Amino acid sequence: MRILAFETSAKAVSVALVEDGNLVGEYLQNSGQTHSRTLMKMAEDLLKNCDLTPADVDAVACAAGPGSFTGVRIGAAAAKGFAWGREIPCYGVSTLEAMVRSVAYADGIYVAAMDARRSQVYTAAYICRGGTITRLLDDCAISLEELREILRPWKETKFLVGDGAQLCYNTLGSDMDGLVLLPEQLRQQRAAGTALLAWDMAKAGQSPSGAELIPNYLRLSQAERERQKKLELERG
Repeated sequence: MRILAFETSAKAVSVALVEDGNLVGEYLQNSGQTHSRTLMKMAEDLLKNCDLTPADVDAVACAAGPGSFTGVRIGAAAAKGFAWGREIPCYGVSTLEAMVRSVAYADGIYVAAMDARRSQVYTAAYICRGGTITRLLDDCAISLEELREILRPWKETKFLVGDGAQLCYNTLGSDMDGLVLLPEQLRQQRAAGTALLAWDMAKAGQSPSGAELIPNYLRLSQAERERQKKLELERG
């Protein structure tokens, strides 16, 4: 089974192709160009250089959030469009879980973190033991101080991954033992993790359609927050 995956939730954009759980190819770009400009061209080039066409793809996947509102929407729209056109399964996976799936290489706790602005991070935590990854903390948007209190009791080595990892390390690392900042090239969100999670779902017998893919933003967008605040003021 070949799965084409999109990752557009942050500044870096990537596409990956997994076949029966094995990574066939992955393209990543962190140039700051808009994802709407780069994503589909990267996917086209990846398939072409693997001597494949869209007809050879059996399923599609995307990082469905949390992350940049615009970025997540671009990835979800691309996945939905690809899936509907071919009538193939469409998997939406947690951006945070996909980050951990890409880098969990040793026993310890993996903390995925994305800068959510407003003094918050999108975060989740997993423990890896003997190659098995188990969730410890559900995807959430919390302050760094709240994250500090969650992490403090955990004695295992805690690996930070994601575009918010540096922020967490700078804020929490000075007074927390066992906090490790993964190298920059390992911290970025990657489509490989997205594709591998989708493969796990496919092996479990899941076969969702594009219509079932719903982005998970974890909180309202700025425009929605401002609208909500305006309505509350009007109600007085």
